[in-house]
Amino acid sequence: MAQFITDINKQTITIGNRCYRMSDIAKLRSSANSLHAENHFYSSLIDFLAEWSNESDYLKVHTSGSTGTPKELWVEKKRMMKSAMMTVSFLGLQKNDTAHLCMPLQYIAGKMVVVRALVAGLRLIISTPCGNPLREITEIPVFSAMTPMQVFNTVQIDRENEALKQINQLIIGGGSIDKTLNDILATYPNAIWSTYGMTETLSHIALRRLNGANASEWYTPLPNVSLSRSTEGTLIINAPDVAPQILETNDIVEFNSQNQFRIIGRKDNIINTGGIKVQIEQVEDLLKPLLKRPFIITAVPDSKFGERIVLLTEHNSLTEEKIKNAMETLPIYWRAKEIITIDKLPQTGTGKPDRAKAKRLATEATNR
Repeated sequence: MAQFITDINKQTITIGNRCYRMSDIAKLRSSANSLHAENHFYSSLIDFLAEWSNESDYLKVHTSGSTGTPKELWVEKKRMMKSAMMTVSFLGLQKNDTAHLCMPLQYIAGKMVVVRALVAGLRLIISTPCGNPLREITEIPVFSAMTPMQVFNTVQIDRENEALKQINQLIIGGGSIDKTLNDILATYPNAIWSTYGMTETLSHIALRRLNGANASEWYTPLPNVSLSRSTEGTLIINAPDVAPQILETNDIVEFNSQNQFRIIGRKDNIINTGGIKVQIEQVEDLLKPLLKRPFIITAVPDSKFGERIVLLTEHNSLTEEKIKNAMETLPIYWRAKEIITIDKLPQTGTGKPDRAKAKRLATEATNR
């Protein structure tokens, strides 16, 4: 079991083969040559470490804004360390294991990779955040955290895909993993996990295995995490180690007899069309294997039905005939009544569909 260091003043950070004390951070921040400081991502890492080691017990984080305006939150550093310890223990990581940092540090996922390294003595391997985080990797990390988009891009490139298979513990978060990617990863020899969590829970509070004998479609909560279901069917989280208050999410869930859960969709992603409630994620999940190109299901106001379903796609991405053929496979009330093409589908900073912007774009297009 890993020995954790929770006194921030005694923590160190190992980047590559160099170990730095918290007292070194100020020097690193002021040195133009240290840690390739001309690289913006290295500079943002130094800035985060400086904020982490200051006298405040709190640290500012930002939500991704996938369904609305991004928010600023002040969270306790001690709770971030509790979250880090839960993950390290669950995955069986040990001191001096390598941890791959390849996600932006303005969001909780990137910050938590660093915090795990600080509390457990992991050695950081750094890749500037991009769609192919293993492109220039020279050492295979023991542990990595990626988004579904990063993993999807990686499996398309033979050399990067082989590296992915060698990562001992890979967690994937920040968005849903569609069936096509899930089926690919199911054959891999290493441990691959889908995570469930949010900024307010300081990264994940539940995981599900995507491959191996323990592969499952059900998420298992981490220790000291209690879950329940609201009258509206949404997930309620009681995780006192990481969140000071009980959280009611917008995620509609169902539980099995082992108190594991799976996500049906988001409450705010329900389209009410003519009195029929349609869950956006369920429509997209059925269409993805057929279309295999970027698209977003959304809705626009309709005088007769209240809302009508539309499909957003990018110019020169999908033919109207292909979309209509795919729609024929859906229940009639789930079918998009209109196809709208735009230059680029909106995404949040973490690569999730920007649902709020997609709805605005669709409404503007239909009002022209």
